[in-house]
Amino acid sequence: MPRPGLAPKENEPETPQDVDLRELPRAVRAELRGLTPELAQIVGAHLLMAGQLIETDPKLAYAHAEAARRRAARLSITREATGEAAYAAGEYQVALHEFRALRRMNGGIEFLAAMADCERALGRPEKALKLVREGIETQPDFNQRVELRLVEAGSRVDLGQTPEALRLLKHEIEASSGRGSRGARARLRYGYADLLEQTGETVQAERWFAAAAALDTDGETDADDRVAALQGLVLEVDEESLVGEPEPSAEADVSEADEAEAEKPSDEAETSETTETETDTDEPEEDSQP
Repeated sequence: MPRPGLAPKENEPETPQDVDLRELPRAVRAELRGLTPELAQIVGAHLLMAGQLIETDPKLAYAHAEAARRRAARLSITREATGEAAYAAGEYQVALHEFRALRRMNGGIEFLAAMADCERALGRPEKALKLVREGIETQPDFNQRVELRLVEAGSRVDLGQTPEALRLLKHEIEASSGRGSRGARARLRYGYADLLEQTGETVQAERWFAAAAALDTDGETDADDRVAALQGLVLEVDEESLVGEPEPSAEADVSEADEAEAEKPSDEAETSETTETETDTDEPEEDSQP
């Protein structure tokens, strides 16, 4: 019979067995040392599974993180894991609660963008903007600033202020030329491109998606796919035909007009190619400002 606090709750995922806690980050293992060896093994196993599943099965990851938090709620790492997994699973009220707890425990600002996005997801864009302002006032690093600005833009759109959302993202791109990580710069351009497409500026959207794709060497976004979609290329794959005898399984859905256009030089195409090769130094030229 497990000791009190160790027994699983009803509907809680089973504690993973035979896991190597050395796979956890060093900082996590350091926090676990404050627990008894038996409890540390259980909590660590759930944390390990939460981290492994958060991309592929966020709901199960959240269940594992919650199992860890229930047994060791005083550890910041269990609150962080629960907040991140709940956020990924769309449990925004839970995520907001955990991020608030972390802020009280650590006093940091690293989760302000996620907190603001939770407020936005819960239908409270004004509260999201208040958190964004708090974050910007602390002069965060570039990556954190980008995340805050993206949430701010989304909140502006929610409030019917799309032109302002476009303006602030464009300004952030211009002010941050050459700064920060490639991933953050790619996300910023992707957010701007996505908003341009929403407003019907498809030509400019294609160019900015291409700029994002050129920076996104780790594949964090689907910028390449968005460029292809805007160019009218849709890849259709019959997955059943991939099993057994080889069959033609994919074809480009391109209209006759697109084919004719593809046969002649295009200023637009040249612009896209220039963007992809020179994104680190030059941004896409815009025919008309939003």
